[in-house]
Amino acid sequence: MRRETISAKNAPAAVGPYVHAVLAGDMLFTSGQLGLDPVTGTLPEGVEAQADQAIKNLRAVIEEAGMTLQNVVKTTVFLADINDFAAVNEIYARYFTGEVPARSCVQAAALPKGGLFEIEAIAVK
Repeated sequence: MRRETISAKNAPAAVGPYVHAVLAGDMLFTSGQLGLDPVTGTLPEGVEAQADQAIKNLRAVIEEAGMTLQNVVKTTVFLADINDFAAVNEIYARYFTGEVPARSCVQAAALPKGGLFEIEAIAVK
């Protein structure tokens, strides 16, 4: 099986010893993406802004692997506060349209860098 490490130029650097994604055969497994600005490395204020930027970061990783968000078959969303579920759904629905992926959404006790939103995905060519 072919295995390739994906490092996206237009996504923020990893905040630990991991890569943006791994392409294994035709399947792409992404690491979690926070709403970090890829230029400044800072988090914007508010869950909506962080969700918007995190999905843009995820899109950059997926595009680096030669795919689009339409290739995503599963996402996992982590929220610092599950009460942000409805607000996050509005942002999420802007990016995932048509045949939307399966999704899990959980509240996490804490996210890296004090983030309010994180997303990871599995995509298939």
